Amino acid sequence: MPHQIDEIDAQILRLLQREGRMNRSTVAEHVNLSVSAVSERMRKLEDRGVIASYHAVVDAKRLHLDITGFIRVSVDGSEHYPNFIETVSGMEEVLELHSITGDGSHVLKIRTRNTTTLERLLSDLQALPGVSGTSTSIVLSTFKETRTVPVTPGELYEERSA
Repeated sequence: MPHQIDEIDAQILRLLQREGRMNRSTVAEHVNLSVSAVSERMRKLEDRGVIASYHAVVDAKRLHLDITGFIRVSVDGSEHYPNFIETVSGMEEVLELHSITGDGSHVLKIRTRNTTTLERLLSDLQALPGVSGTSTSIVLSTFKETRTVPVTPGELYEERSA
């Protein structure tokens, strides 16, 4: 059954995306509701899968993960996709894995320490069954990086599948 994002839910989602550690009483002040009303709205948004999880944003450079890159991978034949996806999803350097159109079949966002660890990762990827090629772009500078999505009141959403 579809549900609609109202203005208060939209405000709550925007606040939490901006500051995930914001306590419920501060959220309640911003949206002019009681803490219990905000808690109930947040619980419903969590239960319905609109709020998927809460995370800390870690500065990769401070942890000496100096290389960010995007790797296009060509996987020949859909029979190789399940194994490819399962294997790559388990690689800690891989932050994102997307199936794409255009050149290649998948694109990966990766972070790794240096060129030696990047070379090892590429070797591991190229050795996977069905992988016929990779193309790597190294990020020189990052000007915007976010997981924040626009939230518009009135949007309909479906509950998460069980």
